[in-house]
Amino acid sequence: MNGNDRSIVGLVMAAHAMVHTYELSIPVLIPIWLSEFDVINLGVTQLTVTEASLGALVTVGYALFGLGALPSGVLVDKLDARVLITGCLVGMGLSFLVLAVAPSPVGIGLALVVWGISASVYHPSGLSLISRGVTQRGSAFAYHGMAGNFGIAVGPLVTILLLVVLDWRVVVGLLAIPAAVAAFYAIRVDIDERAAVAETDGGGGDSRAGSGVSSLGEFLSSSKTLFASAFVLVFLVTFCSGLYYRGVLTFLPELLRDVPSLSPVTFGGREFAPGDYIYVGLLMVGILGQYTAGKLTDRYRPEWGILAGFGALAVVALLFLPAAAVGLPALLVVSALLGFFLFSVQPFYQASVAEFTPAGKRGLSYGYTYLGVFGVGAIGAVLAGTLLTYFSADQLFLVLAGLGAVAATLGGVLVFWVPSRAGS
Repeated sequence: MNGNDRSIVGLVMAAHAMVHTYELSIPVLIPIWLSEFDVINLGVTQLTVTEASLGALVTVGYALFGLGALPSGVLVDKLDARVLITGCLVGMGLSFLVLAVAPSPVGIGLALVVWGISASVYHPSGLSLISRGVTQRGSAFAYHGMAGNFGIAVGPLVTILLLVVLDWRVVVGLLAIPAAVAAFYAIRVDIDERAAVAETDGGGGDSRAGSGVSSLGEFLSSSKTLFASAFVLVFLVTFCSGLYYRGVLTFLPELLRDVPSLSPVTFGGREFAPGDYIYVGLLMVGILGQYTAGKLTDRYRPEWGILAGFGALAVVALLFLPAAAVGLPALLVVSALLGFFLFSVQPFYQASVAEFTPAGKRGLSYGYTYLGVFGVGAIGAVLAGTLLTYFSADQLFLVLAGLGAVAATLGGVLVFWVPSRAGS
């Protein structure tokens, strides 16, 4: 990588880690809020604080995290990505400062709304910046994904450890500091956002050329152009990826607690659930998956990765519960495979977006991508909960296997019937 590549990668890695650190630290705080607050005062009515009411409050912020990706994608085709990423970091840091002093559940909900809106800006901005500014795109996607996985795994762990010795409001306030440091770096770093955009890459030498999204009519026209191309297949892949991701991760810690070989253990007067640490370990293995897949996209067409990666996820879903029944060694192996492939598919579909869209519509493309991953993908949690409530874990993993098979099939279509520009 050249100097510009490294500067961009450093920026997006810091921002990506922050986004997922905050995303996954919120669930750690929910049990504390359940014990600290009694009612949610909405003015005209009051609701008792329960898992359902507090969960609904938190869901608003998470929903905005996904839904805001599309308008953010439109903005990044008009504004510098660095400006938007800086705003994202500042907004997330401020939201956690507000959260630290929130006097009530309503205040908590408002702080999380600010977080969701701020965080939604990141993925279209960061991925567009990589696709238009970095020459070694695949490696950049790999490092970017690894940083996200670092935040996913280490963020909640650090939050848990801090809560052992500090009040939750102090912990939340401390979590705002890394975002402030990253925002300062974003302001200071010198980068060329369009260094990797060739004149033939749909932009005529300017990544903003041809974006044409300055009104509702032009937005609809640009969207129609995108979905009339092979991008629609990548978009469907993101649906499957998001549903699988939320569907398997949301209830996996609970499922692991039911595994006989993972019974709780007591140490130093405290009870520990081994399944929680397998869950964290699984997320850490995802770093290796992100890195490996990103490197492969520099050498091979990313559509092959979609085909192979989601095919592997289909197989892993079918093997997970039988492996858990066999014993701990088999469970550790299949958990590692799940973590590896669950996150390795991300660089493949991220790079595929860049293959099948013009540079001038890259932000809009990634906006749709993360609308699919985090917006539609949020339904995966509802799907998983419904299947576990009214059916069983066997049916859940069977559905997950089906999602993997559908995404792999779409990857096969991209490989054999829709050659990319890089391949052609």
